[in-house]
Order: sequence, then structure tokens, then C-alpha cells
Amino acid sequence: MEIKNKTLYIVATPIGNLEDVSSRARQILAGVDHIYAEDTRVSRKLLNALEIDTPVSSLHQHSSVSDLQNVIKHINSDASVAYISDAGTPGISDPGGKLVELALQNNLIVSPIPGPSAIITALSVCGFPTDTFTFLGFPPVKKGRNTFFTSLDTYNHTVGFYESTHRIKKTIESLPEDRLLFVGRELTKMFETIYRGMKMEIIESLEKQSKGEFVVILAPKQYGK
Repeated sequence: MEIKNKTLYIVATPIGNLEDVSSRARQILAGVDHIYAEDTRVSRKLLNALEIDTPVSSLHQHSSVSDLQNVIKHINSDASVAYISDAGTPGISDPGGKLVELALQNNLIVSPIPGPSAIITALSVCGFPTDTFTFLGFPPVKKGRNTFFTSLDTYNHTVGFYESTHRIKKTIESLPEDRLLFVGRELTKMFETIYRGMKMEIIESLEKQSKGEFVVILAPKQYGK
């Protein structure tokens, strides 16, 4: 496939299972002039496994405006550039959104290379209505955390968000009592586990195993009743 110069490719990468990488993503990552990544240590493991030796530089949520502008200058120098996050689709509760915005402001081509996304993966198997849903990213760690959980009761439709291993138990405890829940742990990985039930049932299951990355989905109000 032809790789275009002066183009920013936003490339989705596996969320756990390496076999989920697309052949198109492989071709892009192997063929561009440069890759920018959320964490080069994580990305090099993926690239080494794919036998790709394209140069990689760091670009993450704490990168400065000048760092972003340097990437734009790099692309404008007639280069082809790919951006990848640690896992999944960049810009979906991941770094990458600011870079895309700046690229578009500079009239550059931004080309999506679709693939895995943890929230879409979870929604596809949650069993709840998904014709309408709200995705909320990660709950606040400190300020605004209580407000976040209180606001969940204002949504009548399916709602999803991410949570880390360190806060998953407290998060489930903070959810409404009357909503059916889906919790996906380590999706697509060797120890993938899916929990589905009411709040107390899932808390009991998590007592046995709560390590990993989690996607939490609340069913619509009154669903299943």
C-alpha cells in the first residue's frame, strides 16, 4: 500500500492480544518515516515482536506544546508519521487528540488506521442495548470523583468507563445498587474474565481476583426488570 508524505497516521494497536494487530497497521508502522508513541518502552516491545525497526520517539499527555509543534514541523518536512498509544485506538481516553487537532489546524492529512478499542470490545459482548451509549473515560482520581459517581444516575442509557486495578473495588462499591453491571477484566488477554450481574455479586467475584485493566459498563435504568 502507498504511504503518503505529509500525513499523520493514527494507528490502533492491540489491547492485549498481539494477534489482533491488522496487516494494514503493520504496513503503516513499518513504512512510515517515524513513529511517535505514548511510551516508547511499551511500543518497542510491540514493534520488536512485529520485527519493525522504524525510529520511535516519545509523545504523551504531558508533552509540551513545543513538542507537539515539532511533530507538525516533522510532518511538514515531507515526512510520513504514525502515532500509537500504549494500547487501543489513540485519542479514545488516550493521548493523541491534541496532536490530531494541531495537525488539522495546519491542513495536514490525518488518516485513521482502525483496530482494537477496549470500550468497543466490551460493548460488543456486554449484552446491553448499545444503540445509544455514553463513554466517560477514567473516573477522576481525587477531585470530582464523588460527583462522577453521583452523575451516573442521570444517564438512562448504557454507560461505560475504564478503571485501574488499584481502584476497581472502590469504584464498584460506589456504583448504583439497582443497575445491572458488566465488568471486563484483561480483555483479549490470557486471563480475560467477564463479570455480569448486580453490584454485590461482582464485588464478591472481585475479592478473588482484582488485578488487571478493567472496563465497566452499566445497563440502562430498568433494564432486565
